[in-house]
Amino acid sequence: MSMLNMKENVPLAPLTTFEIGGIARYFADVRTEGDIREARAWVKEKRVPLIVWAGGSNVLVPDEGLEALVIRIVNETSSFSGTTLEADAGCNLLALIRAAAERGLGGWEKLAGIPGTIGGAVRGNAGAFGPEVKDFVVVVRAMHFDSGEVRDFDNAECDFSYRHSFFKEHPEWVILRAFFRLLPTKSEESIRTVEETISEREERHIQNVKAAGSFFVNPVAPKEIQEMFEKEKGMKAREGRVPAGWLIEKVGLKGARVGGAEASVQHPNYLKNAGNATAKDVLVLAQKIKDAVREQFGIELKEEAVVL
Repeated sequence: MSMLNMKENVPLAPLTTFEIGGIARYFADVRTEGDIREARAWVKEKRVPLIVWAGGSNVLVPDEGLEALVIRIVNETSSFSGTTLEADAGCNLLALIRAAAERGLGGWEKLAGIPGTIGGAVRGNAGAFGPEVKDFVVVVRAMHFDSGEVRDFDNAECDFSYRHSFFKEHPEWVILRAFFRLLPTKSEESIRTVEETISEREERHIQNVKAAGSFFVNPVAPKEIQEMFEKEKGMKAREGRVPAGWLIEKVGLKGARVGGAEASVQHPNYLKNAGNATAKDVLVLAQKIKDAVREQFGIELKEEAVVL
């Protein structure tokens, strides 16, 4: 393993926004397609599972750790050409939104403050306050982990929908880079929108908490529950979905705790590490919420966070 700087028994908790979880048996930072090919050869030979890691903002790592090779994509080059931005999977999303705003390019300012990398944002079609990543992606370049084939997926082939993409369904395709088309903006207005968006996230207490972002996907709800939400909140249920946080509040589990895990009082769909939470605490709390919502509303909540 000359090329790959392989480490053993690396604690993963510090690499996650949850600050939860055990160690990775093997860990390596990868920068190039060559590195990924090497990791591929290594796990095949050693018969060890492989896990691709990006920003660590949307994952729950088990307490007993991962008997696997975890590769973290750290390639971070990006470049602008006209209104097109080309960025490696390891680039930080917020840093790019800011860099674009400085150049008078935007349209995606409301995504500011979503933690994590471009690779993760594309994979989960990240969105906030309206826009989603899919509105800006032109092409995604990915490598097929088993065959080593590299190919470009256009927007349609990425099969984007709410918090979903082809890559989420097919983890054997590792995202290498993405090309985005942005809109010309007035630089100072874009910069202002970015800062306002971040303060709005802070006001809603969803900035810098020890959590994996929204834990559950907002579910599609039966008509009468949509109507109940619309009447109570005076806002439309978009795409027939109601907020998971509202359902958690409705079943009386806002602020609920299991061990160190808590359904945040300010934002109940943020299951947070309120102090030495274990992965088990989070999972037990999540199950409690799922059971209560199923019982009261007949709705199955699905995790948005990746539970490894």
